[in-house]
Amino acid sequence: MILLRTIKQALLALVIWPVAVMAGPATEQLHRFVEEVTTLQANFEQIVVDSQGNVVEEASGKFYLQRPGQFRWDYEQPFAQQIVADGKRLWFYDIDLEQVTVNAQEDALSDSPASLLSGRSVPEDNYNIVEVASDDGLYWLELTPLEADAGFQRLSLAFSDEGLQQMVMTDSFDQRTLLVFRAMQTNPNLPASTFEFVAPAGVDVVGEIDE
Repeated sequence: MILLRTIKQALLALVIWPVAVMAGPATEQLHRFVEEVTTLQANFEQIVVDSQGNVVEEASGKFYLQRPGQFRWDYEQPFAQQIVADGKRLWFYDIDLEQVTVNAQEDALSDSPASLLSGRSVPEDNYNIVEVASDDGLYWLELTPLEADAGFQRLSLAFSDEGLQQMVMTDSFDQRTLLVFRAMQTNPNLPASTFEFVAPAGVDVVGEIDE
């Protein structure tokens, strides 16, 4: 499922712990983001481009984050979908199909660096992190996993003085996913209900929901 894999990969950028790299403006922005951001709210635009440069998917919606271990993606266009992590479970709700898939959060994200949302630290030898020069006015970092089975080739993060602006993920098939964040609010007061999911009456629920 492209959408869920994209979310798993995207989460890495929001929970990564700074590793040993030469200090520069991008590194400083990453440190600041990790040290100061506990909650986050933003609009997002997502574009998926295949290895030939063709746009194969476009989507947009709203994103919410609360450390540790809680996040929510509300896809609004072109199809309404929700992905909610409440700290224990990962819920995927396809509104058009009237189906909810639920898994233990740690198990569902175990094959992705997104598992860092559960509070794990990042060993310094897991990623090669370098600053990348750019003429777009943003500060770019490129993260390359050292493990061959990481599920993605590289992840690029772009910061401005106001915080995280973009991320670009390249998977093992050279497919790139661009996420652009807009109207970002740092450390807003998010109600607990933001990260609570209750399956609507009448929808099919697939997975394990017992405590």
